[in-house]
Amino acid sequence: MFWPIQRAWLQVVVRDGFQSAVTLPVERGLFQIWKRGLPGAGLVEQKGLPRRVIEQTLGSDLVLQVDPQKLVRTTDWRDYEYSSRPSSSAFLWDGSWDFRRGDLCHGSRYRFISDLDAHRDDLTGSEAFRYYKAQLEAGKPWRSHQKGVLLDSEERILAYLRVYLSFLDDMASRGFDSTRGKDDLGVAVTRDGHLLKINRGLHRLAMAQRLELDSVPVTVKAVHRKWWDKITAGTTGQAALSCLKEAVRECIPETEPGALDPVKTL
Repeated sequence: MFWPIQRAWLQVVVRDGFQSAVTLPVERGLFQIWKRGLPGAGLVEQKGLPRRVIEQTLGSDLVLQVDPQKLVRTTDWRDYEYSSRPSSSAFLWDGSWDFRRGDLCHGSRYRFISDLDAHRDDLTGSEAFRYYKAQLEAGKPWRSHQKGVLLDSEERILAYLRVYLSFLDDMASRGFDSTRGKDDLGVAVTRDGHLLKINRGLHRLAMAQRLELDSVPVTVKAVHRKWWDKITAGTTGQAALSCLKEAVRECIPETEPGALDPVKTL
């Protein structure tokens, strides 16, 4: 596992270094073109606006407190053509992605956390332990190069599961601590102004749901272009950002299924 782990960390270092040295300066330049209404501003907005710079510019104005029990719908990219997915670097997302929704109430993370909590006195009885043990017995122990984890013994499996229980217990005693995870709880705003969870921090959200916390902070990472066009009403630059700051406060979690949800098979 040593070299795969080193390779994964090297990839992260190279990616982050390239973003800091090249990508972010370019994005800041494009953002200034748009914000000041310089030639090319329309093209910058057409391409989706640079997400990272908008996050840095607006900061806490993009952070909302929501009831985790209501944040139950997420973007669902299964069988969604990769070429049709919005860019993670863009703040404005086009397409029908907001009509494809997953159900977090029955998601794998919530089942995983609930399973561990229910079997905390004997984790060998949990579904998670049985799964990882079956992988071990098949000669294919579960591993994660990015996390530096190799579950090649029952002891390591149990230690790995206890880590999640420790996070759950810490949240139960101290509340939700947004600094504990490496990523914010990200959400995207649909064309109707509703919030969909995106694929970051799903385990921590599942813990908050399991503990029935009153609220958790989420960060708006992207918005549907149709919603953006509606709330900005033809404005651009600083005026458009001011409209965004006001409108985003009214966004609420989406709780209903979508018109293009993948068909569930029995």
